[in-house]
Amino acid sequence: MTTYSVGYMIGSLARESINRKLAKALVKLAPSELVMTEIPFKDLPLYSYDYDADFPPVARAFKDAIAAVDAILFVTPEYNRSIPGGLKNAIDWASRPYGQNSFARKPSAVIGTSPGAIGTAVAQQSLRSVLSFCNSPQMNAPEAYIQFKPGLITDAGEVTVEAAETFLRNYMAEFHLFIARVLQVLPRGA
Repeated sequence: MTTYSVGYMIGSLARESINRKLAKALVKLAPSELVMTEIPFKDLPLYSYDYDADFPPVARAFKDAIAAVDAILFVTPEYNRSIPGGLKNAIDWASRPYGQNSFARKPSAVIGTSPGAIGTAVAQQSLRSVLSFCNSPQMNAPEAYIQFKPGLITDAGEVTVEAAETFLRNYMAEFHLFIARVLQVLPRGA
């Protein structure tokens, strides 16, 4: 079976983020056909179109990292019923300058965790709206709104609840199939 490179972005900039733990778990649970690489964005300055003529090196490296992968997985918390500002800023950098949108035709999926009962449902809907505008084909099902409880995922990314582990493993398997379907219709470089 074909191997696909997947870049993942963690919406939280916090070192101890529960979404970072979730990302570690997803990397461990991903099928072997998915090669997972974090695409960090914490060092990006705030985006302004003043940069469009000459992106700073950190922004060029960020866009290059996105260009180098077949698909993107967003693992995000919910801040004030939306996505964190750092993640939105990163998306703004990646989608600019006009005509050089890094997300166009690139398969994506969204997942996140929160202590709240509805997980990150509202943030995910907000992110999906942004990704739709960016013309990124999105995996719409299964949806994954994970309520984080202490001990659910260890610092090493081990999921301690069997049902949650099974669900997350299936989520990553579905993402693999989604990437394959999208890239069959929209091959890279086409």
